[in-house]
Amino acid sequence: MKKAITTSEAPQALGAYSQAVKVGKTIYCSGQIGLNPQTGNFISEEVTEQAKQALKNLKAVLAKANFKVNDIVKVTIFMTRISDFDKINKVYTEFFKETEVLPARSAIGVLALPGGALVEIEAIAKK
Repeated sequence: MKKAITTSEAPQALGAYSQAVKVGKTIYCSGQIGLNPQTGNFISEEVTEQAKQALKNLKAVLAKANFKVNDIVKVTIFMTRISDFDKINKVYTEFFKETEVLPARSAIGVLALPGGALVEIEAIAKK
């Protein structure tokens, strides 16, 4: 059985998709970008701040479904400038610093992201 997960603590979908979908003990989180959920604007034009906000948004979606950061098993990071990898990786490392097992991860350079975002982060979590 599938269940859509939606929270006002993360930006609303910019298209026809759910913030996340829960299937059994697994949650599939759509990509989050660095939008402030209250204003709908980017938190900053700086990639590290956008990455921090994207992860904060992701955490809020997980929390709505009673999942935690430690439940994340796979992450995909999309970035418009692959040269930002080290900056994003520092933010990512801090976010997962208390995780028992780091999730599997892919990091992909892309031409563009929705709304002009510099980074987008999606995840799969399992209890």
